[in-house]
Amino acid sequence: MTTNNPAIRDVLFNKRMLICIFTGFSSGLPLFILISLLPAWLRSEGVNLKAIGLFALIQLPFTWKFLWAPIFDRYIPPMGRRRGWLLVSQIALLLSIPLFGELHAVLDIWTIAYLAACVAFFSASQDVVIDAYRREILPDIELGMGNVIHVNAYKIAGLVPGSLSLILADHLAWDSVFLITALFMLPGILMTLVVKEPALKPGRPKTLKAAVVEPFNEFIHRNGLNSALLILAFIFFYKLGDSMATALATPFYLDMGFSKTEIGLIAKNAGLWPSVIGGLLGGIWMIRLGINRALWLFGAVQMLAILGFAWLAVVGHDLLWLGIVIGIEAFGVGLGTAAFVAYIAKNTDPLYSATQFALFTSLAAVPRTFANAATGYLVDMLGWVSFFLFCFLAAIPGMLLLLKIAPWNSKAEN
Repeated sequence: MTTNNPAIRDVLFNKRMLICIFTGFSSGLPLFILISLLPAWLRSEGVNLKAIGLFALIQLPFTWKFLWAPIFDRYIPPMGRRRGWLLVSQIALLLSIPLFGELHAVLDIWTIAYLAACVAFFSASQDVVIDAYRREILPDIELGMGNVIHVNAYKIAGLVPGSLSLILADHLAWDSVFLITALFMLPGILMTLVVKEPALKPGRPKTLKAAVVEPFNEFIHRNGLNSALLILAFIFFYKLGDSMATALATPFYLDMGFSKTEIGLIAKNAGLWPSVIGGLLGGIWMIRLGINRALWLFGAVQMLAILGFAWLAVVGHDLLWLGIVIGIEAFGVGLGTAAFVAYIAKNTDPLYSATQFALFTSLAAVPRTFANAATGYLVDMLGWVSFFLFCFLAAIPGMLLLLKIAPWNSKAEN
């Protein structure tokens, strides 16, 4: 696919891209509250590490969100099918997040767990609606850039609970910290109030049963059962190697002799910004390359970046190489994620975008949830160098599946 420079400018600078900034920030904030701010609060209040570790289970709603996604395709609240449900989930988050500050970290630990599960449910629900809304407002040529901007805003949102809120916690009581952090949901709520509802196309599900069954039938019958299974396998495998390689990143750095301060300073700066830059460049390059070729090229970079960890395992404690390896891996992930999310969006039908998008992203989360659980055992058996080589090999099936699901010279991409 080739386009001229004016087309690139048109894609980059329009109202839809601005909306994607707000959707990404609103989507990322509650998740990072759960995985960054909540553990920091519990630990600072004396909760033991075993109990804090179990809080990882509250991320399960993000894996199973496709189960209730059909509700968002079937029923239409007063403000519309997308804006109505989006406002409901965002207000629920705005009201529930400050409640953490009203609880005692040790005495109310079970209440905190239930509240965290509710916040996770509201957050996963918001993600379902945001993904569907984004798919419906973006034309195919803007899927790459729009999703890249969304993902990067998602990552940047992590700086609020992961940095600003922690700084505030040194000067304010925790109830004030949670309240201030929750108020960062307001920009997303404002966006929901001012944007237009996507046009409702004829053929939407008329019953809840249809909303559950029809998205799966449409996906299976679109190109046949074999093609559907290949797409699902690709979604599972494409980022498997990278996901496994980074699952134990911090323990790996510690084993290499890096101090916590070195890891904190270098990993934060060498990881976030190359990922953001990689994503933005990936979105721009995708306008020219098309999604299929981007999956090939960006996937190769993402795959080769895994070998950097193997090299770091050989050279050991070297701050320069630590920064280089983390930066290259983050850049590769930024590229790969740009093409991957755009591909998922392209394979959803606008009539069932909430359910199908939730199914695909849930499947993509499976490696993080289950495959990564085996990484500790693999390191014990193989050692760090062989483990990272194994992760490199684990990325090969996803690349080979591109031969079938995203051929380099596909007519749809020309």
